[in-house]
Amino acid sequence: MKKVLVTGGTQFLSRYIAEYYVDKGYEVYVLNRNTKPQSAGVKLIEADRHNLGNVLKEHHFDVVFDVTAYNGADVNLLLDGLGVFEKYILISSSAVYPETAAQPFSEDLSIGDNKIWGAYSTGKVEAEKALLARVSDAYILRPPYLYGEGNNVYREGFVFDCALADRPFYLPKDGEMKLQFFYALDLCRFLDLLLEKQPAYRVYNVGNEECISVKDWVTLCYEAVGKKVEYVRVHRDIDQKQYFSFYDYEYSLDVSRQKALMQNITSLSEGLKASFNWFVKNRDKVNIKPIIEFIDKNL
Repeated sequence: MKKVLVTGGTQFLSRYIAEYYVDKGYEVYVLNRNTKPQSAGVKLIEADRHNLGNVLKEHHFDVVFDVTAYNGADVNLLLDGLGVFEKYILISSSAVYPETAAQPFSEDLSIGDNKIWGAYSTGKVEAEKALLARVSDAYILRPPYLYGEGNNVYREGFVFDCALADRPFYLPKDGEMKLQFFYALDLCRFLDLLLEKQPAYRVYNVGNEECISVKDWVTLCYEAVGKKVEYVRVHRDIDQKQYFSFYDYEYSLDVSRQKALMQNITSLSEGLKASFNWFVKNRDKVNIKPIIEFIDKNL
């Protein structure tokens, strides 16, 4: 039985990963400040990753899943606090690719600041560099937009709310801007493959191979609710994030390395249905933003 550490463990992806490996029979430790409910089956190490002391020194982990590193200091402080570990996997972000780089972004591109993502991008770049400077055999994953059960970010949840209320959907421009997604369950399946196969590449873009237009994605979200969508197109000069759940920024990742290890990916339709089933029972766990209120007042 593997002994693993998951940083965080109480919100979306870190919680999903922790519960996934509990279900697989692993001995799962989570590192957090114990300010939110813990998942069943995990073993809590109550501490702030910025002030660890010796709480981790006595442990020997087969794998460290670092989901909550947002800058170089986060990585260095965790490494300073750890005892013995065998593998380290950092969940980074596609935000490490400059928006001016050639697309689709491949892992061989130089990483750097992305002005769309701002400080989040800068921090993730720092985190990657800090890790590889100290743990040369670490793995780094760079996902696009993540979705799935437990998503506390108001993205698909916003569209579900519109569908549940039988609202028309206010579509940015012609709705053809492309988005790229990755289902949390598929990310966990890919983590399994990294641990099993231990491939030579250290950095992986992960995501659905195909991008999808905003219009088609919203249609799938409505279908997950069992509704048909009516569109109102917005061509006014208004910040898109005020009335939609994504920036006005289109990008795509080259996921060829991932595909060489994992060919079968959950369809967006299937993943969104699972996401909706979770959402209707757990809406109180989502960070609801006043997007609908803005639409009603301004559009």
